[in-house]
Amino acid sequence: MENQKHLFSLADDIVYLNNAYMSPSLKSVEQAGVRAVLQKNTPDVIRPNDFFTAVAQVKQLYSELIDNNDPERIAIIPSVSYGMANVVNNIKLNAGDEIILIEDQFPSNVYSWKRLASQSGATLKVIHKPETNAPGKDWNNRILEAISDKTAVLSMAHVHWADGTLFNLKEIRRKTRNHNTLFIIDGTQSVGALPLSVSEIDPDALICGAYKWLMGPYSIGLAYYGAYFDTGIPIEESWMNRLNSENFDGLTQYE
Repeated sequence: MENQKHLFSLADDIVYLNNAYMSPSLKSVEQAGVRAVLQKNTPDVIRPNDFFTAVAQVKQLYSELIDNNDPERIAIIPSVSYGMANVVNNIKLNAGDEIILIEDQFPSNVYSWKRLASQSGATLKVIHKPETNAPGKDWNNRILEAISDKTAVLSMAHVHWADGTLFNLKEIRRKTRNHNTLFIIDGTQSVGALPLSVSEIDPDALICGAYKWLMGPYSIGLAYYGAYFDTGIPIEESWMNRLNSENFDGLTQYE
């Protein structure tokens, strides 16, 4: 790949390799942010479609990136924890059900599950990283072996944020489907850098922060929600998410 440093505002003597922590902003992202701030200087020229056009474009572009054929399944979210809260608040579990997580997951993909387990009486089962000569392969195998008819939910990352372990989503999804287990993926550490096809993996939800490999700003993310959540209840009732909200004259129809 050719040198792309001219696309960023990094100092000339900096070689930045730590996108797994946070990406530097592209100059084009900086310019888009400035344009958005300046746009509010002239509210007299802001039209109803301005509230929705950029959102629709982002949903379409993200859908193409993750091989999703329905942009309406994409939501723009403020954080991974917010996207996970939407998931957790729409799952009903019973005592005896199991929630599987992997060891040392990022907190955004842990706290909501701990609360759900506490409230429902479900068991929180953590799959630990094996201390072997092939920890990645063996960790994947441990996850596969842990999935059973008791497993109601498996929520995990594609790439582990702490050590870079790559998990075999295709095989894990195959096993979860055999046991009617919901499969929730945190794609923050991979989407944008590695291919992840929603059409192929078919997760029940894919939640991503935008500030790493999606090269976006902090405090924004993108969530894909599958058919399981079609009748779900959002954690907030945003007017912009309702039917025909682009018709400002009809906002009090409360659709």
